[in-house]
Amino acid sequence: MSKTQFDPVVPMLSRRDLSIGLLATMSVPSLMVAGAEATDTGGEILRTPDDRFVNLPNYDFEPHYFDIPYGRDGSLRMHYIDEGDRDAPAVLCLHGQSSWAYLYRDVIPILVDAGLRAVAPDYIGFGRSDKMASEEDYTFKGHVEWIKSFVRGMAFNDVTAIMFDWGGYFGLRVAGESPELFDRLVLSNTQLPTLEEGESEWFLNFRKMILTAPEFPIGELVNGSVNIKLTLEEIAAYDAPFPDESYKAGPRGFPMIHPITPYDAPIAPNRAAWAALANFNKPCLTLFSELIAKTAMPPELLQNHLPGAKGMPHVNIPNVGFYLMEDAPEEFARNIIDFIRSTRG
Repeated sequence: MSKTQFDPVVPMLSRRDLSIGLLATMSVPSLMVAGAEATDTGGEILRTPDDRFVNLPNYDFEPHYFDIPYGRDGSLRMHYIDEGDRDAPAVLCLHGQSSWAYLYRDVIPILVDAGLRAVAPDYIGFGRSDKMASEEDYTFKGHVEWIKSFVRGMAFNDVTAIMFDWGGYFGLRVAGESPELFDRLVLSNTQLPTLEEGESEWFLNFRKMILTAPEFPIGELVNGSVNIKLTLEEIAAYDAPFPDESYKAGPRGFPMIHPITPYDAPIAPNRAAWAALANFNKPCLTLFSELIAKTAMPPELLQNHLPGAKGMPHVNIPNVGFYLMEDAPEEFARNIIDFIRSTRG
């Protein structure tokens, strides 16, 4: 079926509606949203009540907020954790889809005890950050630009970025476009989506599951991808930022903004960023779950492309699930601490 045949109904259907229909026929799922990269200038903004974050297990961090420009004269409030000496080398902890800064709750104290500054932001739409109510307001480019704004605004003197899962999808794009923002990279179970290897059937099935599910189970998705199962209280903590489904447009929107055809808007800038990363000479460490290292997303793709990864003590941690900082926070943190210490001038 051609694009022209669909054109008359595009204004009446959402990006989500179109993908559900196209996925049902196994057609090109995102052909109709190619080019949908502009950040919206309006729409309802939701803010999770503060009492949702009271008495979360092993999470007693003071909230901090950064204003992200939004639209012509508005702003969005981005939450972040900021622990440790403000003059110490910073570790920027970027989370993935079914999570927020809570993911790093066991890693942050270890980093701080080692004399580092630990900073963990929540993306717009996640955690304690503001949430746009419409999935249509979230774009790949929007997240990239929000991360850039945050890092520039924080003005770190020495920053190591942990790019986990979607943290790498966005963060590697940032590093390719603005390499001056980072001094080191730790790449964990991630990649930069360029479609050079094609898109897996797994992701198409995952997208269909997210789009058609009546509820998006944030905490259960994390619990389903760890070896050491979460407590009921921890699962509830992952769900805390989302009082009901209306707050979940951010995580629900991630599968929609992930490029899966050459026509999708992020592909050209992602490929340009990937080409630029061939000249990224700053230290890069891959810290993967052994489970993920054996999939179609191996760390060798990054190790062989990034000059700064040459000769680094890359690690694949065994006996952990996808969320390796849940299963092995001490080992995860210690590898990062050793990496920073060994690469500082």
